[in-house]
Amino acid sequence: MTQINFDELASLIRCNSHSKNKVNVDLHGEQMIELLGPLGFSLTRYQREHIGDHLLFHTPKKTGRKVLLLGHLDTVFPDGTFNEFHQDDEWVYGPGVCDMKGGNFVALNALRQLRQQCGPLYNIDFLLVSDEEIGSDDSKALTTELATHYDACLVFEAAGKNHEVVVARKGIATFDICITGKAAHAGNHYSEGIDANFALANLLLEMTSLSDLKRGSTVNVGKISGGLGANTISPKANMLVEARFTSKTEQQRLLKGIENICLAVEITGVEIAINGGLQRGVMVPNDEQQYLLEQISKILGSPLAVEHRGGVSDANTVSAAGTATLDGFGPYGDGDHTIHERALKSSFALRIEQVSKILSAWCFNTPFESINTSEQVVTS
Repeated sequence: MTQINFDELASLIRCNSHSKNKVNVDLHGEQMIELLGPLGFSLTRYQREHIGDHLLFHTPKKTGRKVLLLGHLDTVFPDGTFNEFHQDDEWVYGPGVCDMKGGNFVALNALRQLRQQCGPLYNIDFLLVSDEEIGSDDSKALTTELATHYDACLVFEAAGKNHEVVVARKGIATFDICITGKAAHAGNHYSEGIDANFALANLLLEMTSLSDLKRGSTVNVGKISGGLGANTISPKANMLVEARFTSKTEQQRLLKGIENICLAVEITGVEIAINGGLQRGVMVPNDEQQYLLEQISKILGSPLAVEHRGGVSDANTVSAAGTATLDGFGPYGDGDHTIHERALKSSFALRIEQVSKILSAWCFNTPFESINTSEQVVTS
């Protein structure tokens, strides 16, 4: 049985790495650099001004399958809200123990085990981005470009309850919609006003009517605001909208539907400004992914359980780039995004064993081809 040093995980957990805390996200990145460096990884640092730097750890390349491991450095908890780590006989508790410092810890220990068993690593790279919890708006283009260089990608978000891996995730689009009308006195000049709140109410009803639960598609108006007071026709209103979908057909239907609804309401005289759009495309099962699963089943001697999830991750981005992708290789946990976040201790050992076996079978049977041990810094 793999021995896990949970004190080492504790040091990672206690370093607050809220997405908007650049100093500490970078500090946590330095922790990972210190841990991965002895395994022979070179580093490319993608420097950022307002968020943490993205880090690509890479190994020498030979002929054969190239594998990308993918995780994120950031968590959802601002400093001072939830920083503590503790454990009992079954569970570890703390910010990121399952989402997803715990997953990165699985990858780290699988790589250590692989290095110990097989010698110097090659054909395996490890990307850690800094903004996944706030939508990956910055890292998405980087992840998309890098993904095309690999034959397969394993993502280390939390496992399912029965250690399922994730083969499908809903796509997501978000919109910030600003409605401009015309103010007027509600008593003396009612007919001269153009009511932004009334337009928002119509938008809300029309947009939510696009939801189709049988198809797994939802449109949620999560926040609204508007108006000046009861005696004034509202000159401004705002709504935050999220759409989620399980197929590319539904993705197109919802995006086009939201656009058409806004155009129709504009006819009433209001002006509508839309910011946002598609955040992450839908992740759907495909032939390449199924082949990947079949290979893993042969390596492990039994099939991995699979599941579909409504939440999104950077697996959506890699899958959309055409790389065979499986998510959920982290430990099983629950309570993520709450102060009750925890991860099951036994699942760490299981996942470390599985990942090290998979990588050993994929990456250690081809002749040496090239090596690059330089460190690079990318500023744009």
